[in-house]
Amino acid sequence: MFKKITSNRDPKDTVFSEIKKEFGPYFQKAGAFLKCCAERYPVFLFWMMVINITLSVILVATRYYPKPDAKKSAIEKSEVSSGIDQLLAASHQLKATLDLRKEVDSLFHLKQLSKVDSAKLLADLDSLQHLQTKLKSKP
Repeated sequence: MFKKITSNRDPKDTVFSEIKKEFGPYFQKAGAFLKCCAERYPVFLFWMMVINITLSVILVATRYYPKPDAKKSAIEKSEVSSGIDQLLAASHQLKATLDLRKEVDSLFHLKQLSKVDSAKLLADLDSLQHLQTKLKSKP
């Protein structure tokens, strides 16, 4: 299962070096063409860069950013708060379930139950069953 894998590839060969070998001539031709254009038309390239920078500044300065809608943020807040309320309710129900189980277990360990203990046990079992059906029914 943990057998060493051996390879006959040269350790100096990397993905970048292989890509360079394969596509190097194309990048060299494109670089030579761009260098030729830059040497032939330097003033044109300068003014194109100035125009692009100016347009970028104008677009950033005049871009309309809509303000957050108060209704939308209120809806999002209510969704978050309702989710937190659901979590809190579920945690309270789980805590009540754990408390009831402890009480039922302590009553089961008694050798003899009095009338009060029997009534308490039945009430606790009913409450426990009710809480468990509530917890199971929630998604």
